[in-house]
Amino acid sequence: MKKLLALILIAFGFAAARADGLGALELFLKTAASGRADFTQVVTAPPREGQVARTRNSSGTFEFQRPGRFRFVYGKPLAQTIVADGQTLWLHDLDLNQVTARSQASALGSTPAALIAAAPDMAALRADYQLVSAPERDGLQWVVATPRARDGQVQSVRVGLREVDQGGKKMAELAALEIIDSFGQRSLLSFSRVQLNVSLPPETFRFKPPAGADVIRQ
Repeated sequence: MKKLLALILIAFGFAAARADGLGALELFLKTAASGRADFTQVVTAPPREGQVARTRNSSGTFEFQRPGRFRFVYGKPLAQTIVADGQTLWLHDLDLNQVTARSQASALGSTPAALIAAAPDMAALRADYQLVSAPERDGLQWVVATPRARDGQVQSVRVGLREVDQGGKKMAELAALEIIDSFGQRSLLSFSRVQLNVSLPPETFRFKPPAGADVIRQ
């Protein structure tokens, strides 16, 4: 009886260890090579004295292929396309018809994109972030990621993940990103209609500045 109880406790302890945020993040990195999803984003600026906090809402689609390729397409009210092709990070402001191009290697290190699409494994993430599991909330497993570099634009990132079963295989999918920037502004991205390990055509992650666009290279 004691041996049976010990085995149950060991098994429960192993399951609990795998169910925390760090376990879910590692599972996501290992099992999700590509994916697509819809997202909504709510940006909340810190309130000024005597005023209520201001919010700005947007939505769009997200696709990624690890390592290092992703595409965010924002709809109205702020139409933007952000593409990482493995070499260059492109940002196209459709209203201004302005394109900004930056070296992807220098632009992505301590950004939320590294957490979801750029980093190949946990070791690569830990080089740029301190990672700590946070308590379960809203049915999700959470990781708090704090950039090791103190001079960046991101103060902290909370990553919410959901464990799922896909064809009998245990996987983890991205459900939410909560980003606090260096000015105290909070951005919450919520992902829905998530599809993992989908086939994405190569042109998904190609970007060509449209005719007449003002291109700024940094």
